[in-house]
Amino acid sequence: MEKTTRSFGHSPDIKIELMCTGVRYSEALGRAAGHAMPNYYPYRFKAGEPDPTGKGIARIPYLINLPDGTMIRVLGNGDSPWHVAGDVERGYQLCDDRTGRALPMEFEPLRPWMQGKTTDGLPYAQAGVTTHSDMLVVNVAPGCEYFLHKHDGVSMRCAFCAYGAPDERTAHLGQVRGRVDIPAPTLARLKEAMAAVLTDTHVRHLYLVGGSLTDGEAEARRFLQLAQAVRQRTAARMPTSLGSGALPDEWIAEFRRQDLVEFVCFNLEVWSEPLFAKVCPGKNRYVGYERWIQALETAVGHFGPGRVYTAMVAGIELEPEHGLSADEAAATALEGAQDLCRRGIIPIYSLHWPTGGRERPDYHERLRTYFEKLSAGYQQLRARLGLRIHDDFMCHRCAYMQLECDIDRAALRPAA
Repeated sequence: MEKTTRSFGHSPDIKIELMCTGVRYSEALGRAAGHAMPNYYPYRFKAGEPDPTGKGIARIPYLINLPDGTMIRVLGNGDSPWHVAGDVERGYQLCDDRTGRALPMEFEPLRPWMQGKTTDGLPYAQAGVTTHSDMLVVNVAPGCEYFLHKHDGVSMRCAFCAYGAPDERTAHLGQVRGRVDIPAPTLARLKEAMAAVLTDTHVRHLYLVGGSLTDGEAEARRFLQLAQAVRQRTAARMPTSLGSGALPDEWIAEFRRQDLVEFVCFNLEVWSEPLFAKVCPGKNRYVGYERWIQALETAVGHFGPGRVYTAMVAGIELEPEHGLSADEAAATALEGAQDLCRRGIIPIYSLHWPTGGRERPDYHERLRTYFEKLSAGYQQLRARLGLRIHDDFMCHRCAYMQLECDIDRAALRPAA
C-alpha cells in the first residue's frame, strides 16, 4: 500500500487529520462540554489512559470550528497526538504534541434554543431538529424499518447505521411501527422548535431526513407531509434538500410539481452492486441497486444536473469482510464517482468511523490513506468536469464529516 500524505490546503489538512486521528482527552475538552453542543457519543478512555473523571467515559463537545468556518466532528481517541487547551474566556487551541504548534479554534456552542421547550413541555432538542452551523436538519421520524426485518437470519439494516428501529426512543415523536403519517402534535412541536432555531441562529439551508420505510410509496407520503409542513413554517423561502430514500418516479415528479425542495439526495452509500447488497441489504432488497440509480437519474430529469446528490459512506469498504485494500477501495469509489457525475448525480463522501477500530490499530492509518486518495482523485474529477457542490446544498460551514467543500474552497484561494 502506498503511504502518502497529501496537502489540500491548511484547513482541509487539519480537518482530514482530526477526522482520522481524533483528539485526546484533556481537561479543557471536558470543561468545554459544559457550554458546547453536546456529542452524541461520550469519550471512552482507553485501557491505561489517564482518566481524571474516574468513570471511564466523559461528556465532550460535538463540533469544532476553525477560524475560517471549517467544521469538524469531534472524534475522541486516546492515541491521538492532538489535544485541546484553553478555556472559553481566553479561547481554545488545537495543540499538536509532535510539533508544539497551537491553532485557534472554537466549539459549536450550546445555543439558547437547545435548552428551550415547546408549549407542552418537550425540549426543543427532542422535537426533531438539530443544526450544523448554518444548516438546519429536520428529522421527526428517525426510526428505520430496516432494523425490524431479517431475511435468512440477516438484518436488513445498513451495516454502518446507528439510527435504530421505531421503538420507545422515538415515542416522544409519535413514531410507531406501521404508522406512516406524522402525528399533528409532532408537526406542531417541530414548527415551534424551528421558530426558536431560526430566531436564535443564522440558518440558511434546510435538510429533510428520516428513517426508511420498506414501502417506497409510504415513505414518499411521509416526506411530502414533512416538506409541506416545513415549507409552511419558513415564510422566507430557504433552500431545502430532500434526503429520503429513492422514491418512485411519480413521487419525485410530485415534489418538483409542488416546488417543495430545491435539491434531492438519495443516499446510495456505496458503489458496486455486490458491495451495495452486503452493506445495505434492506435498500437492496426493498429498492434495488439499479432502481436506486434510476431514481437519482429521474431526479436529475426534474431538478437538473448539479441539484441531485447521493451521500456515500467513505471507508466502509475497508471493513475486513469486504477484503479491499485502501488502494482498491479508493479505485472502486472513484470509478463510481465518475459514473455518477456523468449521469448528472454528484456524490458526497462522508467518512466512516468504524466500530471495533480499537482492536485494529492500523485501521485509521489505512482509512486516512484511502480518504486522501479518494479526495484527491475526486477533486481532479470535479475540476475536469466543471462540477462544484452547490453552496445552497452544502458548504464548508456545515459539512462536518465531508471534505469536498473544504478542498474546493481552498483551491480557489490565491497562493501565498
